[in-house]
Amino acid sequence: MAMAVLGLMSGTSADGVDGVLVKFFGKPQKPNWQLLNSAHYPYPGELQNRLIAVGQGESLPASAWLELEAEITRAQVECVRLTDPEGKAQLVGCHGQTLWHQPPQADKLGTSWQSLNAAALAEILQKPVVFNFRAADLARGGQGAPLVPVTDQALLPAIGGWRAVLNLGGIANITLLPPSMGPDRAMAVLGWDCGPANSLIDLAVQRFSDGSRRYDVGGSWALQGQVKEDLLQSWLKETYFQKPPPKSTGRELFGRPYLDQKLKELQQAGVELEADAIATLTAFSAAAVAGDLKKHLKPIELLVSGGGCRNQALMNELQKRCHGTWVRPLVDLGIADQEREALAFALLGWWQLQGFRAGMPSVTGAKRRGLLGQLVRP
Repeated sequence: MAMAVLGLMSGTSADGVDGVLVKFFGKPQKPNWQLLNSAHYPYPGELQNRLIAVGQGESLPASAWLELEAEITRAQVECVRLTDPEGKAQLVGCHGQTLWHQPPQADKLGTSWQSLNAAALAEILQKPVVFNFRAADLARGGQGAPLVPVTDQALLPAIGGWRAVLNLGGIANITLLPPSMGPDRAMAVLGWDCGPANSLIDLAVQRFSDGSRRYDVGGSWALQGQVKEDLLQSWLKETYFQKPPPKSTGRELFGRPYLDQKLKELQQAGVELEADAIATLTAFSAAAVAGDLKKHLKPIELLVSGGGCRNQALMNELQKRCHGTWVRPLVDLGIADQEREALAFALLGWWQLQGFRAGMPSVTGAKRRGLLGQLVRP
């Protein structure tokens, strides 16, 4: 039976909420789907600043945490009104806003905090809401992230070779989909967080512009600079980039303190121009992705989504560093850069209602496959 589902996603860039309204029908494992509408609700600048600050460890009194949760929930509601003005959705899958992500370490389970008052959201919308998607995977010993690779497998067709799907949000995360033929066709889907995508670039732009610019529009600032390649290569030797998958990360690692260290190293290396610093940080994001693909598995195609695909400097660096791979935007397949992850959480919400076990141990390292998300009704 067909169902209209609303998917909501607000990522580590903390720039706002992406929404999609989509109809799913057919078999859960490989559903048919029709995108009905999409919209973006931008966070006010002050809210974005607070989210970035707490995502890097800034402490707040309990009352401020509760107010922040309420503001995040209100933003989800506003995105719903933009995405589904006629109220067609029968279910909402909402990721919430990640405030802190702590992957498992040694014998300790990981934890991840996606702020959202799901009960209030369900009551305001008078619709069931599925939320808290990462908790079950973390409880099973997994990373809790990335969760989108399993939806990529369901929504995108296989091709004659390995196909990669890259999201360039605050963090770069990648999916590797097995080919439709040949000896690798029975292999499991793979995926992990490669490292920073826009997080460091955005913070650098905000600093250099004294807050007048939120990000490098079109990559124009980076395109004016020169990459400090030797320093970039030394950064790739750091611990996170040497870890094998499964792995996940966020602003907890790639935030302001990390940027401060990188800018200090650039200055010590004689880099004085702000454009050169931004160019090097941009190339660093692309080099982390290319390095992972070189070490693990080379796809024939790399489909790019997220805000970073509108950064021409970043796309140029990906094309240059991913030798022999066709790099192109995911929108070529009919999914716009801001729609992919919201579409994923719509599907994850639908799967939870269907009782379909969406957890993917090959990606997160969880002990077993299982249900993801919790359902709350108005």
